[in-house]
Amino acid sequence: MRRFLTPGWLGLHAIAITLCVAFLGFGWWQYDRAQAGNDRSWAYTFEWPIFALFVVVMWIKMMRDELSDDPSTKAPARIEEPAEAAVKRSIIAQQEEEDPQLAAYNRYLARLNSETHRRD
Repeated sequence: MRRFLTPGWLGLHAIAITLCVAFLGFGWWQYDRAQAGNDRSWAYTFEWPIFALFVVVMWIKMMRDELSDDPSTKAPARIEEPAEAAVKRSIIAQQEEEDPQLAAYNRYLARLNSETHRRD
């Protein structure tokens, strides 16, 4: 629980509390306006508390995500090759045996593809 007392988290707590109080205050203000005869304010009377509820839900979600991001509990990710990749490799190998120009062109395209991914 100490991780939620860091400066970044304290700032998020302050923002969440400020937004909740402000949104509920706006809802109360719209309720007063609706009581005074402004019919459009009735919709806002219910809308602002929904916004406050959304802030609370997202605040809780962020804290739960932080708790689940513990690296000691995560299993290493396994990358499995799709079954289609083996089939494609065999087709490419067969095409390379049949047409050396096509094989050279495929190697050229693979090199270009790998160069564009390095820049990202």
